[in-house]
Amino acid sequence: MPGASPSPSSSSPGDPSGLVGNPAPDFSVAAVAGSRGNVSLKGLRGKVVLLDFWGTFCTPCKSSFPKLQQLNAKYGASGLQIVGISEDEPEDKSKIPSFASTYGARFAIGWDEDRSISDRYKPETMPSSFLIDKRGVIRFAHVGYRAGDELEIEKEVQDLLAR
Repeated sequence: MPGASPSPSSSSPGDPSGLVGNPAPDFSVAAVAGSRGNVSLKGLRGKVVLLDFWGTFCTPCKSSFPKLQQLNAKYGASGLQIVGISEDEPEDKSKIPSFASTYGARFAIGWDEDRSISDRYKPETMPSSFLIDKRGVIRFAHVGYRAGDELEIEKEVQDLLAR
């Protein structure tokens, strides 16, 4: 679009997926780190969910993971559930647990083996995250990560937890 300038960290106005304001597509994924068993969106109803698409190949993810863990530690007991969805290729699946450990992630991490989750959410780049309210509606979307983005995300989390 002529004259339009892209926002480096988009929330609802720059939502490339068009999902903000709509029910979040359900998913179920086997946890490969930070949790056991399957993680499903339906099973998290009643919690605020931060769904983060990332990859071990993603340099900004190395910076965002510690910030996500800080949010997890600060708001997990209040009802925030962070779920990381790895978009790694099969040959890199074994790197997922060590990446999570290296960058301090203790939240649930699943591997989107068949790309079925990313097909529904259509993340534009890595990382991309979606904040989902307690009723399962996507309220905010963020594309990419830059230092300081976590401050805006934290305000959004606080708002959604208060509802």
